[in-house]
Parts: sequence; C-alpha cells; structure tokens
Amino acid sequence: MNPLLEVRDLRKYFPVRTGLMQRETAAVRAVDGVSFELAAGETLGVVGESGCGKTTLGRLVLRLIEPTTGTIRFAGEDLLALGGEALRRKRREMQLIFQDPFGSLNPRMRVGAIVGEGLEVHGLARGGERSARVERVLERVGLRADACDRYPHEFSGGQRQRIGIARALAVEPRLIVADEPVSALDVSIQAQIINLLQDLQDELGVAYLFIAHDLRVVEHISRRVAIMYLGRIVELAESRELYANPRHPYTRALLSAVPQLDPQARRERIAVGGEIPSPINPPPGCAFHPRCAFAEARCRSEEPVLQGRADHQVACHVFPL
Repeated sequence: MNPLLEVRDLRKYFPVRTGLMQRETAAVRAVDGVSFELAAGETLGVVGESGCGKTTLGRLVLRLIEPTTGTIRFAGEDLLALGGEALRRKRREMQLIFQDPFGSLNPRMRVGAIVGEGLEVHGLARGGERSARVERVLERVGLRADACDRYPHEFSGGQRQRIGIARALAVEPRLIVADEPVSALDVSIQAQIINLLQDLQDELGVAYLFIAHDLRVVEHISRRVAIMYLGRIVELAESRELYANPRHPYTRALLSAVPQLDPQARRERIAVGGEIPSPINPPPGCAFHPRCAFAEARCRSEEPVLQGRADHQVACHVFPL
C-alpha cells in the first residue's frame, strides 16, 4: 500500500543577510536532508530539542513555507507541483493543530465562527448546515454545543486546545500536523488531550505527524518515532523498539531523562555536555560528535547515513544496526 505522505531529502535553508546591501553570507540549515513516510491512519512522532527543525519540518509538509530542495508527495500527488486553486483544495486534507491554545484562536471571533471558518472557505457547508456541523464537531471533542456563542477567553487552556482540534477536524482532513499540542498544558490535561486524539484517530482514521520535545508524551500516541538533531533524523523506529533498544547516543540521553514510575526500571542518567552547534555552521561528519562520549575519528569527518531494518534505522557509525 502506498504511503499517505512521502518526504524525500527535504531541506530548508534560511538565508542570513548582512551589510548595507543585505547580501546573503550564510544560511541556517533548519531542515537538512529529512526523509520519511507516513501511512494513512498512522501516527509518527517527531522528537528533538528546541531548534532541531521539527516545527519547520511540519510547516514544510503543509507548504506553509517552501522547501529549498526535496520532494513531498501526499496521497500519491506531488505537493510541490501544486499552486493556486489546486493547492487550496489540497489543503483541506491537511490541517494543523498549534502549540499555543491561547494565541492560536482569534479573540474577536466566537467559537462557532472559528470552527466553521474552514467549512465556508472550502465551500463544504453554509447556513444551518454549517451550524449543525460545527455543533457536532464540538461535541465530538468534548465541548457543549452552546460553546458556539462564546469567545475563546471564556475557556480554559485545555478547552481552547479542544477548540483548535475541532477547527482542524471540521473539514475532515486525512492528515493533521500536531505541533507540540500539549506542551503548554498541565500534565493532567495533557493526558486528556492525548486520549482525545487517539479516540479521534480510531474513529476517523486520520494520520498524525505529532511534533514534541517530550518522549514521555510521544510514547503513548505514536506507532513510530523519529529523533531529530540539528535538522536531521538520527534515529527512526517503531515506538516499542525505540524505547526498548535505543541505539543513537542522543536518543539514549533523551530517554535517560524520562521519569520512570518503576524504580526497578530506572535508566542510568546520561549527561550530554556542551551546547547544540549552530545550524549556520554545523560540524562536519556526524552533527552530534562534539557532544558525544563515544565519538571516533570517523564520526568527525564522515556523515552517517540513516540505515538499518524496516522497523529500526539509525544514523551512527559507532552503534549501527
């Protein structure tokens, strides 16, 4: 079966301009050669530190920003070849849930107008039919129908995120990019939103590209997990395999910091020294080698390739599969 989303060798370099003439003197390598596939109804978690490029990757997939090079195929169609009306129609099938439930909703619009805006833009429903569909989708995410007449400031953070989810679901998308959708919420509310997203996926068959910096959150929703570092995927594996058998030293360090409820299952804490290198001037070879305790001479000169089995791939010279 063909994947719903196929990304190949995707790159996004933001130019750095200096001087009076604003000449381009360098480039920020935000996404630097990323490839992956996402099946219909699947969740792929993308995890990494702030600044690793995961949010930029999500926006590239949705064509909210244009890539420097690479290919993006959605439902077998070349997304980068679309423009104008064709791209607008395709965007109905791809939606975004934002990180900030406070800043992502227009405070001057009532909830009914916010959730129903996509229905009007894409010509899916108007008038009474639009109102009925908005009420149904609000109830589906756990809000009462009378929320339509209220403003975002009248809701809690968790309820606002439910409104954001309802807005994304209203146009019946096939893919949702969830950009750290629970990181701004209390821990107890995070669990509710994660459970809601899983229930909606079971019911509607929607696929998620779930972006996060917390491996603990990603573990419960993702079938596969991609670990990003400095614009590249350094490890990609099925969720259970990754948590049971992490290979890349960076993945091991991230997992060692995840709190464990079972004292017997506690991992040895692995400290990562130094700072993340600049994406303007990334180090040669493996981008992680300046902070890696296992780095060898080869790591400093030769960039490792993501390779391995179908269920587990890693870009590491020292701990290959």
